[in-house]
Amino acid sequence: MSPALRNRVLGLALAGVIYAADQYIKWFVKGPMRLWERQTIELLPFFDLTWAENRGISLGLFSANSTEAMWILLIVTGIVALMVTIWLLRERRLADIVPLALVLGGALGNIRDRFHLGYVIDYADLHFGSFRPFLIFNLADAAISIGVAIILVRALFIREKPPYPHSGGEADPPAERS
Repeated sequence: MSPALRNRVLGLALAGVIYAADQYIKWFVKGPMRLWERQTIELLPFFDLTWAENRGISLGLFSANSTEAMWILLIVTGIVALMVTIWLLRERRLADIVPLALVLGGALGNIRDRFHLGYVIDYADLHFGSFRPFLIFNLADAAISIGVAIILVRALFIREKPPYPHSGGEADPPAERS
């Protein structure tokens, strides 16, 4: 197996692990924990489990309050997930594949919720006193956010340029001519 193929397989496996972990946690908070009945469980002074049904996209934006809007949102997020999958399968380096796998695994977890429930289950409530830096979120949201942040950092700050193909005894590439 070539290194590029191995990296792609690892990326798809990571997306699968993110998806499975997200779905397991959502099943646990909905089923055995019955968080929807209890609404909030205080775990730490800065972290609670709080039931929320997100009918929009990230941060509750573009709420889909009708069946038609829900299907449009589902189709659009499905198209984005397909584009991320194609992008992942075109990459060769693991450093480029891992953030795409995080986005893909998270997107698939939230798409499944939206398809089966009509909303996405959110439960993670990070707060510092009354200050909440985020709305209530889930593992899929966290994976998507981390993946996008890595993609942005790599695009903006880590410009990995391919080595210049040297020929003969040339020490430096020739100067560009205007």
